[in-house]
Amino acid sequence: MALAGTNDLRRHTAALDAEIQGALARVARSGRFVLGAEVEAFEREFGQYCGARHCIAVASGTDALELALRCLGVRPGQRVLTVANAGMYSTCAIRLVGAEPAFVDIDPRNLLMDPERLREALGSVPNVNAVIVTHLYGLVGNIAAMVEMAHSFGASVIEDCAQSHGASVDGRRAGTFADLGCFSFYPTKNLGALGDAGAVTTDREDLAQSVRRLRQYGWSEKYHAVEPGGRNSRLDEMQAAVLRTKLTRLDDWNARRRSIAARYSTEIANPRVTCPAARTTDDYVAHLYVVRSAMRDGLRAHLAARHVPSDIHYPFPDYKQPAVADLFRDVVNRHAEAACREVLTLPCFPEMTDDEVSMVVAAVNEWVD
Repeated sequence: MALAGTNDLRRHTAALDAEIQGALARVARSGRFVLGAEVEAFEREFGQYCGARHCIAVASGTDALELALRCLGVRPGQRVLTVANAGMYSTCAIRLVGAEPAFVDIDPRNLLMDPERLREALGSVPNVNAVIVTHLYGLVGNIAAMVEMAHSFGASVIEDCAQSHGASVDGRRAGTFADLGCFSFYPTKNLGALGDAGAVTTDREDLAQSVRRLRQYGWSEKYHAVEPGGRNSRLDEMQAAVLRTKLTRLDDWNARRRSIAARYSTEIANPRVTCPAARTTDDYVAHLYVVRSAMRDGLRAHLAARHVPSDIHYPFPDYKQPAVADLFRDVVNRHAEAACREVLTLPCFPEMTDDEVSMVVAAVNEWVD
């Protein structure tokens, strides 16, 4: 028995082969390949699934973040608060609009933005226009309180939902708490396309119309550009058709992910390894199952020797990335840096068998480095 990786997209798509082939053939026969009926249907269906009034499909999750920032009016010279332990995606989007990221440290208990540190930053960092709150690893934190807090300081809020498709708190899904929600449908996501894809959700008509214009050259109608900062970020019909096929299974896939994560949290018993708390509630969709160890590299080598794949999400704080490190020499987020040194991702995907889960548990528990 050998796992192909922390995710297995071959298995994931194999079970849907006939339906995916049918969806692709339907698009091919239609003769419409960009922003057609499939995109319109997916926007409607995913918006309804999330409980958002508007859903605007775009080309990627990073594009979703960038366009969300643009429609909020974020400009050069302004600052956007974000975390530093989530892969640099929000930092890239912030810099693409010419603004400057300012980093808020995380809560070490869940690795999400710490609301108290956010309050401090809102009161001390100048020129803050917006906050990006990332639902990291599939867990929705105290988003409602953070949105209320940011709004009280005059800052807009974007939810980065790239890892939290279908997560909900008190019946309200991720992507509907803030001014805008941004989704990635990269193939490894809980809801993944066969390539890059993304979406923005919002309840605000003005923001929805702005994103729709910005994703296609700033057009209000064909060849009539009315909004500066527009670009080409259109979802193609093939990806929309695939996402529609998969959307009906998302809740079942999330339930399976949660059950695997719960087994890990209850069955891994190695004093050198810290597991996240077992969660069976809907605020967690187990996009990634991430443990911590002060001796991470030793654990990773041990797992590799036993043919258990692993990954690191994520190894560097954004402000220590070589591309931007010179800009943030004085930044220290103590808890984010500790997490980047210690986190290790174990396999967790819906098609994992119970025996494979047991194999991973046994391998972690055997580690005595």
